Amino acid sequence: MRKYYIDNLRWLILLVLIPYHIAQAWNTWNEPNYIFFEGNRLISSIIVFFSPYFMPLLFLLAGIGTRYALKKRTGREYLAERVKRLVIPLLFGTIVLMPVMTYIADLFHNSYSGGFIRHYVVFFTKFTDLIGADGGFSFGQFWFILYLFIISVVSLGIITLFKKLPLKREKPIPFLLVILLGLPLPLLNGLLSIGGKSLAEFTYFFLLGYYVFSDDGIIEKTEKSRWILLAIGLTATILSVYLFIWSDKDYNVLNTIASFVSKWFMVLALIGLAKRYLNFSGKVSGHMSRLSFPFYIWHFIWVVTFQYLLYLLVGNNTLILFVGTLLLSFAATFICSEITVRVPFLCFLTGTKYTKR
Repeated sequence: MRKYYIDNLRWLILLVLIPYHIAQAWNTWNEPNYIFFEGNRLISSIIVFFSPYFMPLLFLLAGIGTRYALKKRTGREYLAERVKRLVIPLLFGTIVLMPVMTYIADLFHNSYSGGFIRHYVVFFTKFTDLIGADGGFSFGQFWFILYLFIISVVSLGIITLFKKLPLKREKPIPFLLVILLGLPLPLLNGLLSIGGKSLAEFTYFFLLGYYVFSDDGIIEKTEKSRWILLAIGLTATILSVYLFIWSDKDYNVLNTIASFVSKWFMVLALIGLAKRYLNFSGKVSGHMSRLSFPFYIWHFIWVVTFQYLLYLLVGNNTLILFVGTLLLSFAATFICSEITVRVPFLCFLTGTKYTKR
């Protein structure tokens, strides 16, 4: 039986990416970005509110999906599907979309005077911090697809190995132990980390999805505890936002603790809430689920494009820049996504399953 709450939670959390990536242009900690205006505490709070948990949640959902996928596919079939769904979109995004975004970044930050075609040479020869804000090479938001492919391959090896071991079926995991599974996160956070994105931590979330949260019994317990989990998660999240953005004192240790509590308990709470309120199917939810991957592919290029164009038109007007970019980016991203799911070649490039209408 299909777990519709997984699909619905995935596309809902992906909608956050547009305001999240728009807000990066106003971050108060001077992180390089394709477009950067000036630090704004209120807008930066959007980033800090969502950043602890929404990417870990996506990797955990991918792990759950893998559990069900491997019930229907062999390991070889699963890898072939991963190449089609992930490697091809990674190449498409890196070769076609990222040069546009880094070209705009070079125009904005460095007043680059060359043409777009000429900048392709810059993109493929300038390797610095891999962020792309200086016009150099970057995977951009497609780091997620790259990580997901690597994690899928590594995890398949781990899963295959464990299946060969003579392990006895264990009793159901007590929910208290599930809560305690969040304790390794601070230790994993710095392992195999590139630009603050830990391959080890995301692999852990993926495997938790496969081994723990694919268990209907665990999901039911998470659903029953959803409001307690949400209360703890939101408290930690709001505290993290206050300590990192609004407090004028250094509470680094306390903020770190709050961030990890937010990460784990918000993931648990959102899984429980999704199971309770999002486990349904319908025309709208089904269509949104189908649009989710193209939405991810297209959203950031429109954010960067509209931020730059609106800046040229209105200057440094924060309200117009934020709201205008938000509305235009959602519209353009949905239009591109709708076109994509109707064109077989675009479905191929974006890793989307084409369904003839």
